Order: sequence, then structure tokens, then C-alpha cells
Amino acid sequence: MAHWASAIVCEPSLLCLPHPFTRFGEISEEEGGAPLTRYYWAAEGNSAFPAGINVAATFSRDLMRRRGIAMGEEFRGKGIDVQLGPVAGPLGRVPAGGRNWEGFSPDPYLTGVAIAETVEGIQSRGVIACAKHYILNEQEHYRTSIDVRIDDRTMHEVYLWPFADAVRAGVGSVMCSYNKINGSWSCENEWTTNYLLKNELNFQGFVVSDWGGQHTGPLSALAGLDMAMPGDGGRPPYGSLWGGALTEAVLSGSVPQWRLDDMVIRIMAAHFKVNAGNFSERPEINFSAWTNETTGPLHPSSNQSWAVVNKRVDVQGDHGELIREIGAKSIVLLKNIRNALPLAQPLSLAVIGEDAQDTPGGPNACPERGCDNGTLAMGWGSGTAEFPYLVSPATALKIRAERDGTAFTNISGNGDLAAAQAAARNVSTAIVFANADAGENFITLAGNAGDRNNLTLWGGGEELIRAVAAVNNNTIVVLHTVGPVIIEFAREHPNITALLWAGLPGQESGNALVDVLYGEVNPQGRSPFTWGEKAEDWGPMELLYQAPDPRAPNQTFSEGVFVDYRYFNHAGIGPSYEFGLGLSYTSFQYTNLSIVAHGETAYQAARGETQPAPKFGTINPDLAANTPPDGFKKISPYIYPWLDSATSVLGGNDTLTSPPGSLNGSAQPLLPASGAPGGNPGLYDVVYTISTAIQNTGEVFGTEIPQLYLQLGGKDNPFAVLRGFDEVPLVPGEAKTVVFNVTRRDISNWNTATQDWEINKEDKVMFIGSSSRLLHLNSTLPPLG
Repeated sequence: MAHWASAIVCEPSLLCLPHPFTRFGEISEEEGGAPLTRYYWAAEGNSAFPAGINVAATFSRDLMRRRGIAMGEEFRGKGIDVQLGPVAGPLGRVPAGGRNWEGFSPDPYLTGVAIAETVEGIQSRGVIACAKHYILNEQEHYRTSIDVRIDDRTMHEVYLWPFADAVRAGVGSVMCSYNKINGSWSCENEWTTNYLLKNELNFQGFVVSDWGGQHTGPLSALAGLDMAMPGDGGRPPYGSLWGGALTEAVLSGSVPQWRLDDMVIRIMAAHFKVNAGNFSERPEINFSAWTNETTGPLHPSSNQSWAVVNKRVDVQGDHGELIREIGAKSIVLLKNIRNALPLAQPLSLAVIGEDAQDTPGGPNACPERGCDNGTLAMGWGSGTAEFPYLVSPATALKIRAERDGTAFTNISGNGDLAAAQAAARNVSTAIVFANADAGENFITLAGNAGDRNNLTLWGGGEELIRAVAAVNNNTIVVLHTVGPVIIEFAREHPNITALLWAGLPGQESGNALVDVLYGEVNPQGRSPFTWGEKAEDWGPMELLYQAPDPRAPNQTFSEGVFVDYRYFNHAGIGPSYEFGLGLSYTSFQYTNLSIVAHGETAYQAARGETQPAPKFGTINPDLAANTPPDGFKKISPYIYPWLDSATSVLGGNDTLTSPPGSLNGSAQPLLPASGAPGGNPGLYDVVYTISTAIQNTGEVFGTEIPQLYLQLGGKDNPFAVLRGFDEVPLVPGEAKTVVFNVTRRDISNWNTATQDWEINKEDKVMFIGSSSRLLHLNSTLPPLG
């Protein structure tokens, strides 16, 4: 039976787990279970990159891909086969969602571009990317039990959209999520896995479960799961839902041989795909995920075969420069009045707030970043990393102040408002810092169980900002947050002259911020989410904190396709700051709009059938032939594919009914929207080319981010949806032509009756602007064909 024992799978942060490995998982007490052991692990000699939400804020395809390349280089340098990332689930439906920061944006188009660029970057360095968490994993409360109810159209136009982009980019693996979808667990949901992912999107790689995400044996195999994270339990004697139990299921016919062969081919095809050419030889695993000691057991938890397990290989290269660049270019300048920024050698400067400071005990003092002490540069949980170093804003600003001869004062806490006001009262510029954190729900921080309890600033941040602004009429506010916070008071306050969102910028946090504050980098960041004036502004996008029945929590995504800015526009709600907004130190002008329709090329729904499921080799049905070889010594508690004995037969059947048709290996009809990875190739035909000229009309170099929005027409569609963006660097007076290629998919809606994409008969309107509301050009699109 297949056994890929040498693989290493790893979180995006370089917190890694050997596979197979000892039992692992977490169950929150509120879900009715006792917490299982959570092992802390870490790697060293790696970089701490900006979070996904930051790279989305750059609106830069180049930086998205370069970050993927750099991460791929580091994973490969550690000997890792699979990076468990990037993330498109959670998409960010709920603004307080604990792991939104690991992903990119609640806009599916922006997330789709970001995940595709990241996948291609990672896999270009010989590491398999794993798009996760598939799908609808939109909150941490009840994440292992919540049943999400969703309609077919919303699934396609919002949540499946970025995963389609990942598949089209050639992603090698997809991780299924913990939650249920319309009644069935994600990792055994035949609709999402077999029907949508493997048939409609023609995904060619393997589906792997999240830890604890597998609930059944043969049923999960028949529903499309290809690789299980070991340790999810199971009936004796195997202690696993697969392993020897899967062997018995195949021998009994509960799982056809072709399904087993399909699992193996998918896993190895992904491995060979990314390891071709220059990456045919991969480094050996050179670190341990279980100990920081140099020596330790070669097989974790077995206490056997001690060896050198941590070789201290440094894989950082020059990635600090890229991290600083992303950190600076992801900063979103939300407010800038009276030319407060950029700073020009101010006479005196006060830096105020705990969020500006070095972390007591060092940046890695709290395991998996499970505290909010000092400056916030990443969230907490399994998407974190060990910092090789962390440059705090206070440190970087002090260095710059000394260079410029600026009198410098630093107030390191939030609690002493009198001291903060005394420091701010007589300085020319006061910079006050505040944050809001979140993460995975195995850590509860300040009463926040992964998800945020609200959208306020942490640690008295609002009170600190108000106190400083009351005594200094040139108060600059810097926010390190995992997502939107309620900040309307700062937008309106006349003494708050500048407001910047710096997100979770990674190890070069302070240096990146100084680059923007002093104009070394003209800010190009654009908000990857909407900032509401109050929590109620997000409408039905609420987090389920307390289920009526904690044993069977469920939630209906009743807002449909109206998520984030789409909902604000639909409901007529004015935000504090809209999606896509970001100010610059220069100005831009848009002219010369041109629209060319390429005609309606005939869109062909996919027809025909697949090939029959192939079988490779034969299986010896004799039970004794599938037991361990003579003399083989198992390493406990590793999981093996062999039978426990020649007479131990579990029967191979789950009590649940197998998915319809899942035992049928004959040729199957193609779905209309299928035909190639990512879906029907006709969806990606360019149907319009839209161009505009953009000129830098200011006095300094700057990068504009033009954004294309399309109105698809009809009351069931949002006012406009993002369908293009570009990164346009311009010196003063320079003009460039920007071209947007609009595909058929971009102007289509999902038809639930035909199970295909279609262009409705409503007029289509295009908008080009600097944000989702600051729209400079618009025109009705000419008819096609």
C-alpha cells in the first residue's frame, strides 16, 4: 500500500510537522471536549514575513509573487516538501474573524490574484503549495463543528472564486477545513471535493485534511480525501481512520482500488510537478519540529535513534530587504491633512504607546505569539513564525531622530494617560500607536478565543489616542491591526492629522514604517477591507459567538454575494474608509479612456466524458500478504498501512452511506463549467480590453493603484465588483497607459439551473478609480458580438 513516509508538511510560518507524526489536535472546551495536547514547535534561521493581509494591501502582483518565491526558497532550504499555505479560507466574511490576517482580503478577486501569484512563486522553488482552508472556514468559534449553510451561487461567485484561481495556477494540494458545509464535514463532502474541486475545477493535485478534520474512513476516501493528517483516532487495532484500516477497506471492496491509486497518483504527481528540472534533488530535512536542542530522537515521540536533528541551517538570504519593501508598500495612508506627512526633520518627536515598543523578553517570548506585549507584527497561532529579529517602531524612529537632530521622547505604556499627555503637549509631532490582535482558537488572549470579541482597539488604545490628540494638534496615529477597527473618531478629530494602517508587517516593522513616515517610500497601500463606522454596519456578517445548541451550531450566509464593500454599497452605508482606499504624497490624473470589445466568441460548455478511472498494478487479496514483513519493527505511535494481523478485519464499512456514484470508476460526463484546471477555458477568454492614461500631476515620485470595477446589472448583483488592478510607478509629470483585460468570467454570473457561468442581458458598466468609491472614469460596455 502507498506510504509517503518521508514527506514534511509545514505551516507558512516555518512551524513544521514531520509526517507521519504523533497524535495532535485541539478541541475547545466550549465545543464539549477536553483539550488535547498541543505541542509547541518552532524553526529557526527563517524569516518572519508580512502577513497575507499585508501583501494584499500592496495591490502588487510583483510583491505577491516575490513573497511566494522567498517563502518557497526558505521552505526548500529546510527540506520541506509541502507548505501549508497560502490561505483563501477564511476569505474574511466576518471582520472579527481570528485568522483573516493569514489570508488576503474579503474581496474574492483580490484574493484570487494574490493566491495565484503566491502559489506560482512557492512552487517555482520546488515546494508544493497547499491552498487552505477549503472551504467556508470563516470563524474560529465552533470551527470544528459549525455547519455552514450556503447557496450554490454564493459559493461560486464568492468563496470558490479564489480557489479556482489557485487551481488554475497549478496548486499541488488543497487542505479541507474543519467545518461542515450544508450538513457534511468538509473533508468528506462530496459536493465541495468531488463535484466542485475535482470535477468542475479539474483539480489535479491532492486533498489533505486539517488536523482533526477527518471523521470517517472509507467515506472520506470516497468523498475525495487523498491524504490524512495522521492521529485523528479510529477503532482498534490501528488507532487511525486510515492506515491499516484503509488497507482493509480496499481489500474488502469498500474503497475501490482505482480510488487508492488515484490518491497515490495525485500525491506523487504534485511532488514530481514541482521537483522537475532544477529541483530534482531536494535538501534533506535539517531541523526538528519538536525540539530546539541540537540532538534528539530521529523519530519524534519514539525516543529512538538519537541523532543531530537541528543543523541550524539559515535560509533567510536577503529576504529582509523584501520584507521591508512589502512592509512599507503595504502601509495604507488613510488620512493626511495639513501636510502632516511626510515628516521633514521635525524639531521634536514623541512616540507614545506600547504598540511601538520592543517586546519584553524578546519578540519570541510568547509561544506562537500568544500575547500582545510590545509592537504587534504578526497574529497568533499556527500561522506564525519565530522572529529572527524584530525592529520595533520606537527603535527605528529613535535612530532616525538621532540622525536628524530631532528631540526624542518615548512613552512605552498605554495606561498612564497623564504621562502620555505631558510628553505630547509641547512637541511638534506626536506619533501614537495602537493595535488589535487575533489568531487561532487554541489560544485565548484577553478573553478573545481566536476571533476578536469586538472591533475596538486593544489595551486602551482609543483612550490613549484621544488623550494625546487632546493636547497636540499634530497627532499621527499608527495602527497595527489584524483587520478593521472602529476608528471614526480619528477620522473626524481635527488634531489627528494623519492615520496609517500598518497591519502585521513582520520583522522589519519599524524600518518599513520609518520609510513611509519620512517619505523614503511614497505609500501605495490600499485598504484590503472596508472600515465601518460601527459594528452594525457589516449587517448580517456577524460572528456566531454563542450557538443556541452548542452541540450542533449552524450558520446561514444569508447575505449571499454582498460581502464587505459589496454590502456597504448595497445597503447604502457610508464607511469610515472604503475598500481600496489609500492616499499618496503626490496626485494623479486619469484620461483617455478606451474600450474595445473583442466580440462574443462562442462559449462552449464542456461536453463528453472523462476517461475511466485507471488501475495501476494488482492487489494481493490474501490478508497475510498485507501484514508487516518479517522482522519489521514498528515505531510507536507512527501509523502504517499494513494490517494488524492476518485475521484482523474491521469490515471496511462506515455506517454512513457512500456518496452516490463514488464506487463507479467508469467514464463520467464532464460538467459544463469544467474542462481544464480552474474551470472551462472559455471563461478566461478576453472579451474587453479597457485602457486609460494615468499621469503623476504632483511633485514627487509615487505609485498609483488604478482599480477596475464592473457593474454586472440587475438587482441581484452588487453595485460594482473589483475586476482588475495595476501598480503604476510614475515620476512627476510622467504618464503611462494602463490596460485591463476583462475575461468572460469577469462579467458572468453563476446559473444554478444550468450549472454554468452565463452573461446576463443587463447593461454592463465599468468604473476606473483609486478606490471602490473614488471613481474617476465610467462607461457602459458595448455589447459583445
